[in-house]
Amino acid sequence: MYLHGTSKINAQGHLEIGGCDTTELAKQFGTPLYIVDEGLVRQRAREYVESFRASGLKFQVAYASKAFSVMAMCSIAEQENLSLDVVSDGELYTALKAGFPAARIHFHGNNKTPDEINMALDANIGCFVVDNFNEMYLLNALAADKGKRVNVLLRITPGVEAHTHDYISTGQTDSKFGFDLGNGTAYKAIQEAVAQSNLELLGVHSHIGSQIFEVEGFAMAVDKVAGFAVQVKNELDVTFRVINLGGGFGIRYVEGDTPLPISQYVKAITDSIKSNFSAANYPLPEIWVEPGRSMVGDAGTTLYTVGTSKDIPGVRKYIAVDGGMTDNPRPALYESKYEAVLANRANDALEETVTVAGKCCESGDKLIIDLELPKANSGDLLAVFCTGAYNYAMASNYNRIRRPAVVFVKDGAADVAVKRESLDDIIGNDVIPARLQTSAVK
Repeated sequence: MYLHGTSKINAQGHLEIGGCDTTELAKQFGTPLYIVDEGLVRQRAREYVESFRASGLKFQVAYASKAFSVMAMCSIAEQENLSLDVVSDGELYTALKAGFPAARIHFHGNNKTPDEINMALDANIGCFVVDNFNEMYLLNALAADKGKRVNVLLRITPGVEAHTHDYISTGQTDSKFGFDLGNGTAYKAIQEAVAQSNLELLGVHSHIGSQIFEVEGFAMAVDKVAGFAVQVKNELDVTFRVINLGGGFGIRYVEGDTPLPISQYVKAITDSIKSNFSAANYPLPEIWVEPGRSMVGDAGTTLYTVGTSKDIPGVRKYIAVDGGMTDNPRPALYESKYEAVLANRANDALEETVTVAGKCCESGDKLIIDLELPKANSGDLLAVFCTGAYNYAMASNYNRIRRPAVVFVKDGAADVAVKRESLDDIIGNDVIPARLQTSAVK
């Protein structure tokens, strides 16, 4: 059993997180329940900041809020001196309502709408990460309408393919994101960006993928970006003040996952920046990164109550829980793997291999296949680890199932960060048109 952060098994044989017994959390808040280890989130944030500070380079560590965007998390990011990435008006609104400083917000996305851009301009955010020519011209026009000049980075695809799932690889040439470095589009984008009177080009952004366990891909990306920076400086007299290398730093979901210490990722990046840019007699740029999953992923645990079971002799045994793909769609989307324990009987001997099924009306609603557990009974609590990233963020109301509550735990205290949805919430935006408000269809 691998325990993350402040998690431990207490004297009662119960899983405890942040000093809180999960069986008591289930009684108080119900299940399914997202539990966030606040201490571990803050530890991760400080590891990034301290590692970059040790490099001597100027830097920004921007939390990628797409991983888990709630007001409480934005508050923690602000308190830990992070910047913040957003990719929609909803994420931007969440950050602003949480009181996050707009000057430290960066707006990403490959299809920002005029309304989203105007909202960000009105808020005076710190930087737009421009993804394509359409956005570049639109942003310049909208900024001109408001009499503003705005900071931008251009997102480029460096042609580096991370060793990860196809759907979460983004640095290769065939990507919906960014200006391609290999075919000359990125060079043209630099020329166009500096010609726009209301855009202030800070530099470029590069993101090679997610759930990366090695440093070679980052070093290769730095090498390519540095070469491009030197070319642009020599030929266009444009100097990049900021290089944003995105995120993608991996975490341990299951045995066999081998993420590196955060300090090792950071050292590889900063050493590569120093060597490449110093060798070219190029002013050392400010370095930005965007950790999301590695900030919150292993700080999250989802707690379920076991319900029914089904034993198919010689084939498989299923146990069903009171959540599923509505609160964690990643196994269905990416074939993602997880580990889990019976939170109320964590010291019991392993007796059987089961597949954990969700309650949705989908045959593919399986959270974990072939999990070793003690014999699970109806009413037991199943704790699935490492659900802090892209679980609540991707949760849905499929089958009109209510989204779970989110609690932050620390030093024995548990505080609700997101209330559990009610049945009234489910129909809150429903409207019956007047022509349908009859007792029978004519």
